[in-house]
Amino acid sequence: MGGQYRITGDKYPRMRRPRRRGRLVVLSVASAAVLGVGGWGTLQLIDVFTGGGDSASVNGTKAACADTASRTTAPKALPEPGTITVNVLNATTRGGLAQKTADELKKRGFRIGEVGNATKEYDKKVKGTGVFLGPAAADDTSLPVLGTQLADAERRTDPARKGTEVDLIIGDGFEALTKKADADRALTALAEPKATPASKKNC
Repeated sequence: MGGQYRITGDKYPRMRRPRRRGRLVVLSVASAAVLGVGGWGTLQLIDVFTGGGDSASVNGTKAACADTASRTTAPKALPEPGTITVNVLNATTRGGLAQKTADELKKRGFRIGEVGNATKEYDKKVKGTGVFLGPAAADDTSLPVLGTQLADAERRTDPARKGTEVDLIIGDGFEALTKKADADRALTALAEPKATPASKKNC
């Protein structure tokens, strides 16, 4: 070097590795992104299993259930007692029972047809309070109305029977018609609209 350059001092420059700050920044951002996505996914799963999803959907379902529960169904139009003709027949050994019962039914607004003894098919064969008998069409019209007057009586229909008249066949267990106040309440209940039960499957 010709001695022109001298190294002075006791410190020498050290070779350092270049810092990799850029790579560290990228790794930090990537880690934060992964944690963020994982957290969001966890929240979605919690919403699914706890039912905390779409609030509008939940509110809509509740409204539909409430609407279903509040709906009422009007009963089928029933005939008035004054349009129902009742034949009062005695199937017991007690005399005068048919006429006495017919008179009471007339006071309660029913039309009275035949009054007398029961036919051989029923005579002395009805052990309960009585039997209401009518054509098939009377099953959900006249018979329910007449049934309010003797709550414990059996109700039967005869498909071969014609006309609209119905029979009250008095049995051995008969003592008296249902008290008028109770019968009137039963008639009122028949005319009241009935609530439609809510579906358990949907609610």
